[in-house]
Amino acid sequence: MEMRNALAEEMSPPQNGVHLKHGGTTSPIKTVSSPRFLIIGAGSRGNAYARAVTESTPGIIAAVAEPIRSKRETLGRKYIWQNTKASVDQSFETWQSFLSYETHRRQRQDAGEAVTPGIDGVFICVLDELHAEVILGLQLLNLHVMCEKPLATTLSDCLKIYRSLQPPGSTSPNRVFSIGHVLRYSPHNMLLRKLLLEDSAIGEILSIEHTEPVGWWHFSHSYVRGNWRKESTTAPSLLTKSCHDIDFLLWLLCSPPAAAILDPTSTSTTHANPISNVNPPPPHLPSYVSSTGSLKYFKRANKPPLAGTATNCLSCPASKECIYSAPKIYHDAQLARGNAGWPVQIVDPEIEDLLTEHGQDAADARLRERLGEDYDVSTAQQTIDGRPWFGRCVYESDNDVCDDQIVTIEWEDDSFPTSPLPTSNGNGNGDTNATTRGRGPKTALFHMIAFTEAQCERRGRIYGTKGEISYDSREIRVYSFASKTSKTYYPKQMGGGHGGGDDGLARQFVLAVEATKNGEMGVQAAQSQFVGCTLEEAVRSHAMVFAAEEARKGRKVVEWEGWWRDNVLASQATL
Repeated sequence: MEMRNALAEEMSPPQNGVHLKHGGTTSPIKTVSSPRFLIIGAGSRGNAYARAVTESTPGIIAAVAEPIRSKRETLGRKYIWQNTKASVDQSFETWQSFLSYETHRRQRQDAGEAVTPGIDGVFICVLDELHAEVILGLQLLNLHVMCEKPLATTLSDCLKIYRSLQPPGSTSPNRVFSIGHVLRYSPHNMLLRKLLLEDSAIGEILSIEHTEPVGWWHFSHSYVRGNWRKESTTAPSLLTKSCHDIDFLLWLLCSPPAAAILDPTSTSTTHANPISNVNPPPPHLPSYVSSTGSLKYFKRANKPPLAGTATNCLSCPASKECIYSAPKIYHDAQLARGNAGWPVQIVDPEIEDLLTEHGQDAADARLRERLGEDYDVSTAQQTIDGRPWFGRCVYESDNDVCDDQIVTIEWEDDSFPTSPLPTSNGNGNGDTNATTRGRGPKTALFHMIAFTEAQCERRGRIYGTKGEISYDSREIRVYSFASKTSKTYYPKQMGGGHGGGDDGLARQFVLAVEATKNGEMGVQAAQSQFVGCTLEEAVRSHAMVFAAEEARKGRKVVEWEGWWRDNVLASQATL
């Protein structure tokens, strides 16, 4: 299996049947039978997945839907039509126009006409609050779906999506589904999970401290000036920024050890080999969740006196001294150094082309024009809410999401008697603890903090009965209590975003779609073997975020089983 060499020394087959293939540096070969995908939303995440699919999978980016022409054409030129002119089946202004086109194409195909090949799946990369609308709107096309995180901005919409992906009267999805929880798919985190759950490197897990350091200026860009600054127009920062960190913790602490699911005698490098006569243990679900946090710093009370009444950095007398000065962040640290990509392209997607075609002065002038845009008391609230304001003073913005938050999740003992696992010779004298391992009491503490040097480079410590693990985004250190020695692992740093997680997720989704398209396996088998995450798991991790927010706002501890029953199961019964 190619990906094994990409993880680290001693990396063994992956967990829960998730096989990462095509892990080399050569792009997989595309054929006429390769799965074809539509990118909906040509922003930074749409481009990230388009690149990942093109470079790391056998899939083909066949079309793009994006209302902003410059974004649509930029992605199309890079990944679809290159130097030719876009054809009618490749470029769409909206997902609705694609829906209309594809509906008509299928009608013509059913009538026996010769038509261009259709789309097998979609990558949904629009604004968070539009995810539900798009998924539900495309439901009748029965396409495979990869949705960028979060799944939706409300629990109600998450549950509507959940039901839409399952055929009537069934609890099993009839389409491959993946969510943008990229942390599951990085070589670093796959190795970490293997050390914990397969190798029991530190014994039973007792506690985890996991931190997401957002980065001081990154937070100001996205969560003070940017699209995700207000809970009323998007969602809490715990959802929009850190839902995949909550998923990461549940992935480590809820899921059964891989040894309880996969046949340890299997030498297969292409398919999981389930133990046919042993049912995997159910997930070890949390018992309680609580949370504290608030908007601590980015508010008017902390505005420098020198700034006076200024609301925009270009007219602010304190701009030279202020570390959050927009010209410093976007021009001095980025565009002036030749970077017109992220985050500059978020300010204006045309700046990159201006720099290439017309030079630095033209790009500088456009950036300054965009940063000078501001609002006042005469501006309509709808206008203020409807867009980011990247030149706005961070102390005068209308942001209200948390810039510092802690979530505590607790598990109680949930061990249960099981039959021994079979040994390699098939008898029943195997490990009697294999299916109860990992079900003892434990605690996870998650900290999302804006004010850090590191930018999204997660770090943490895991405490076990036999040792301790410390990790960051580059290495994993395992300390043994018995030997009083430590061993440090250096997982290979893959290309792409999130330590290779973007490519890993895209690859697994595409392989699952390919397997179903070519008749190699059914949807459920492909979902399990390649994606390695069920639709219910995706909903559960989002639900945990909503429960944590209820705990934070209500200043209480939420009992998980009751909360799930009252807010998820009861709602499902009425949908």
